[in-house]
Amino acid sequence: MSQIKDFTTGNIFSQILKLAIPIIATSFVQMAYNMTDMAWLGRVGSETVSAVGIALYIVWLGSSLMFIPKIGAEVFISQSIGRKNMDDAKAYTRNAFSLSFLIAIGFGFLVWLLTGPIVDLFQIESDFVNETAFVYLRIVAIGMPFTYSNITLSGIYNGTGNSKVPFYVNAVGLILNMILDPILIFGWGSIPAMGAEGAGIATVASQILVFGLFMLLLKGKNNPLNTKKYLGKFQKQFLKPIIKIGGPVALQSAGFAALAMILARVMNNIAHGNNIPFSVQSIGAQVEALSWMTALGFSSALGTFTGQNYGAKRWDRIQKGFFITLGIASTLGLLSTALFYFFGAEVFSLFIKQSEPEVLKMGVVYLMILSFSQVFMSIEITATGAFNGVGKAMPPTIIGIIGNVLRIPFAFILAFNFVDILPLFSKYISQDLVPVTGVWWGMTITSILKGIFLFFGFIILLVRHPENDQELPFQKKWIKLLPSRIRQQTVIAPLDQETNKDF
Repeated sequence: MSQIKDFTTGNIFSQILKLAIPIIATSFVQMAYNMTDMAWLGRVGSETVSAVGIALYIVWLGSSLMFIPKIGAEVFISQSIGRKNMDDAKAYTRNAFSLSFLIAIGFGFLVWLLTGPIVDLFQIESDFVNETAFVYLRIVAIGMPFTYSNITLSGIYNGTGNSKVPFYVNAVGLILNMILDPILIFGWGSIPAMGAEGAGIATVASQILVFGLFMLLLKGKNNPLNTKKYLGKFQKQFLKPIIKIGGPVALQSAGFAALAMILARVMNNIAHGNNIPFSVQSIGAQVEALSWMTALGFSSALGTFTGQNYGAKRWDRIQKGFFITLGIASTLGLLSTALFYFFGAEVFSLFIKQSEPEVLKMGVVYLMILSFSQVFMSIEITATGAFNGVGKAMPPTIIGIIGNVLRIPFAFILAFNFVDILPLFSKYISQDLVPVTGVWWGMTITSILKGIFLFFGFIILLVRHPENDQELPFQKKWIKLLPSRIRQQTVIAPLDQETNKDF
């Protein structure tokens, strides 16, 4: 990393695009670890996929905790750079990395100790699934200190505006993973076939390589964040802001992961122990990550862009950046909708062998249902990045947690009380599996609601913020879309008091 990127001047569209594309590519590379595992293990069988799917929920939960140092690093390093204060940027780097390593070691140790009870939580009837999940999770737990620290290291580079380095480093690790996966899963020469165990070993080896490369580059002479040591005593004045901004984001993501595990158990109960819906959701979550990771890349880019301009008090660029990023992410959400709805079979068949048609057909149904929420999910994630950039992490957290919690009652209501009004998808699934789709319809409905609320939430923040004297595009029309009582209490009355403007 040879230089710091300045986003307080210049063309906004090109800056966001240049920052977002490497972040998205890095996200795809990180996601490709799991997708590569799923693609190869799908050739082994759906039971093996289910076993790895159990472990991936726990990996997801742990990676959610890493949003504390990652988001903290991205936001406060970028804000420090916006204020031209490199000493603070280095201090935030040290404290974020130290915190990430501590969390990663602690979580990995707990997962190793509690592997058995964790697997039992999912109540899968198959002994093969449970035993395979146990072995895979134990292996992955060994690599968690490296895997999770890599997330924060990527955030540190993103905060400087140099998002290419995380992409290159993670790509090297992915190449190693892609080479090792088929060798260790199916065996080669004197190397025995190890199935899911081999996939776990390949992933851990790759993440150790990525960690080593990151640390080597951080100590480089041309690195503006280079410091004598990255692990050391915490500094309260830097650690507290990191936890304050990253904590709510981590809480939301960890809550999402925990609720997803609960939802998986609910789905297993609705399916009466049938492991096919769980296999579908395990694979489907990886497929949906194609759109989710893309939106998250633009969200991270917007967070860094907004953070620098917030530090420089450039509110004109903050709101322009928000609408430009929103337009890009929404367009990509529409493309995801078309891909999932019209080409679900082709996409899902990449992850499951043709000899299991029931899994494939139900996977098509999963993608069709989730396709309706892709635009709103993109809006939700984009708005979250904007909130993070100005240091307001609580609104997305509150809305996200409420929306995710609602998925549980929605699943029960739609699966039992309103099952008669659910589309039958008779071309793809049998009548007895229709109630399971109620879980997925609940996910779609809540994603739509979260996207709507977060969009208007950031609009209100822009209108009400005392430092922002820029009029929004179509400002009067946007505000009129709000219900009259909310408009009067949250927008019009405060503005009358502060600026004497009448809408």
